[in-house]
Amino acid sequence: MDNWVLIGPKMLEKQSQTETEVGATQVKVRVTHVLISAFDGLAYTGATKVAYPKTVGRIAVGIVTATGENCYGVNKGSRVYLNAVRPCGKCYACKSGNKGECTSPLVAGQDFDGFLRDFAVCEYNDVTVLPDSVDDILALCIENVALAENIYDKLNLSTGSRVAIVGAGFLGSILAQIALYHKLVPIVIDNYAQNIERLQQSGVFFTFAADDALGANIENATSGSMCDAAIYTSCCKLTPTVPASVLSRKKDMVLGGFSTVNFSFDTAPLFEKNLRVYAVSDGYGYTETAINMLVHGAVDLSHFKKEILKDFNPAALLTEIADKATLDSKMTVLKLIL
Repeated sequence: MDNWVLIGPKMLEKQSQTETEVGATQVKVRVTHVLISAFDGLAYTGATKVAYPKTVGRIAVGIVTATGENCYGVNKGSRVYLNAVRPCGKCYACKSGNKGECTSPLVAGQDFDGFLRDFAVCEYNDVTVLPDSVDDILALCIENVALAENIYDKLNLSTGSRVAIVGAGFLGSILAQIALYHKLVPIVIDNYAQNIERLQQSGVFFTFAADDALGANIENATSGSMCDAAIYTSCCKLTPTVPASVLSRKKDMVLGGFSTVNFSFDTAPLFEKNLRVYAVSDGYGYTETAINMLVHGAVDLSHFKKEILKDFNPAALLTEIADKATLDSKMTVLKLIL
């Protein structure tokens, strides 16, 4: 049984996984598909801080092969999503029995072992059973949809509000589609032509390059009102001054994403426009909501490029993802059961 463990920056080892007994409230899951994301790539390079050693792989689905006697709602043979974020169990909310309000959620591949391994044993409430209408590839979008829903919940925008999305990579594409689902008007800003073309094919009307004409284009699209909110996707290679530049006064700006690359931030526009700034880095508490949205067609993957790999070199792949995932919206999926 294989287990890919990160023991330091760019130090990935293939280790044998020992057989683990299943406790009364635990399930054993045969991991079938892992989505390799920018988070995994940046964790591999050391750009994202990791508590070593850790198995890599934040997002995965699998099949339950064994259950403890006190597991409820999860049966052997169930197809499940392995929750990417878990409660810490140590904060006041967790100790008070309110884990949904955990103040320090733990992240797979960073705080606890991720899922690039043959089997995972975890508490039964750390997996979510998937409906038949959500296939394995669509299920790998759950954490991105949950993050998007977390963001839009905080923004609390009314129908018809115009939200700028800076960066049209995989997360930006999900954000745009969730905005349409909520009857908002997404205005996507990106300089990568292939991403813009794909978004236009999926029904996003307003797409602009981050060039000298951006301000005029936003004014024309909003009848001079500018945007009601802006989301800067954290691994976007555009300057973080872009979202502030397209907002009107006293609006909200979100820095959103699972991981980030270091960048300097000019705070002058924030003060000049009295902007409120939030950071959202996970979809904790929104997993069931995300699944329900996928069931109801909130996300269309037909325009996404998908790379499903059965044979792969994880170290080389993670290096490539770290370099290119900020530009490309391709889904890179590792299929662990041949």
